Amino acid sequence: MTPKKCPESQKSPDVALLLKSKSRRSPQELEPEAKKLRAQGPVSSRKCQSCCLLAELSSLQIPPRSSSIIRDLYQHKLGKANWPSLQQGLQKSFLHSLASYRVFQKAAPFDRRTTSLAWHPTHPSTLAVGSKGGDIMIWNFGIKDKPIFIKGIGAGGSITGLKFSHLNSNQFFASSMEGTTRLQDFKGNTLRVYTSSNSCKVWFCSLDVSAKSQMVVTGDNVGHVILLHTDGKQLWNLRLHKKKVAHVALNPCCDWLLATASVDQTVKIWDLRQIKGKTSFLYSLPHRHAVNAACFSPDGARLLTTDQNNEIRVYSASQWDSPLSLISHPHRHFQHLTPIKATWHPRHNLIVVGRYPDPNLKSCVPYELRTIDVFDGSLGKMMCQLYDPGYSGITSLNEFNPMGDTLASAMGYHILIWRQEEARS
Repeated sequence: MTPKKCPESQKSPDVALLLKSKSRRSPQELEPEAKKLRAQGPVSSRKCQSCCLLAELSSLQIPPRSSSIIRDLYQHKLGKANWPSLQQGLQKSFLHSLASYRVFQKAAPFDRRTTSLAWHPTHPSTLAVGSKGGDIMIWNFGIKDKPIFIKGIGAGGSITGLKFSHLNSNQFFASSMEGTTRLQDFKGNTLRVYTSSNSCKVWFCSLDVSAKSQMVVTGDNVGHVILLHTDGKQLWNLRLHKKKVAHVALNPCCDWLLATASVDQTVKIWDLRQIKGKTSFLYSLPHRHAVNAACFSPDGARLLTTDQNNEIRVYSASQWDSPLSLISHPHRHFQHLTPIKATWHPRHNLIVVGRYPDPNLKSCVPYELRTIDVFDGSLGKMMCQLYDPGYSGITSLNEFNPMGDTLASAMGYHILIWRQEEARS
């Protein structure tokens, strides 16, 4: 059957295509062509090779000269520009820079797919990555030294959650299908076991840690949530959901506020100071499908949820029980795929999530790319898409480092590091 052509009338968001064969030209040289081509709309088909340049040009939004960040900062210093408008200017500048983001480093250290990743809080080029076989890699891609590799148990040892310790930069917390939540050092030594199920039928699916309150919280596959002190003392163990707790998150500004996401199709918000049982939640947020993740924004004022089908939601602290925005986005669940989870950018009001095109959705177009999508956190509008033809798989996990200038992606066996091309050393 002859492949369908991409409809010329199809409008799609800007795509930062990585055209390594094209010589780089300055935005000033591309601007006249970009203005002409934007009227036609970018084409997202991988089959239409002649459309690659169109997409590259149309993705370059040339800001007006008056939107200079230096000028905005100066106006703010003079009291002529308020903080929200300055933030918008900074965000617009960052989105402009995403057009030049490229995969500049990669690794494939595991014999099973990647299941978890976490950035170091104080070393912006260091991250921890876990695999379905229980292997963990500590990778500082900023140096040429060989990454630290901690061997797992193999089948049944999947790493479900990772967090670096804020108290010791050479230690990290991990939850796993092995049935434990534990503290380890970079040599692979287990320093403390916080939870152990002692059963192959019960395992831990997620964890979070508060350095300020010295608390560890973890959830298991049968609906229990366990709160512990970092010294190992268990504070409580309660069944808060009917089914697996896929994700737990402590509010970064009010660490007594806990969000739990479950495959029972609910996200619940709790006050840790008042939990007495499964009915003592502050808010219950019903979803149409099982939920993979619930993440608080860096300022703690919003909550981002990702279901197992095609919906991303943003809730606001001003009204937790009603979503601020609903974003239609294809990321359906598949047994042999690490669940896709949307995350916040640490410094801008932006959402980052991998795309898994679904032909059953009306919005799907022929030859739709498996991009990394960036949305405005307030408007729910697509702002940019990242794509590298050399790595066209589904990126289940995508997370920016604390500085907000480097993106780590988990794509099957591969870990990809994205960075603005001009920033390469």
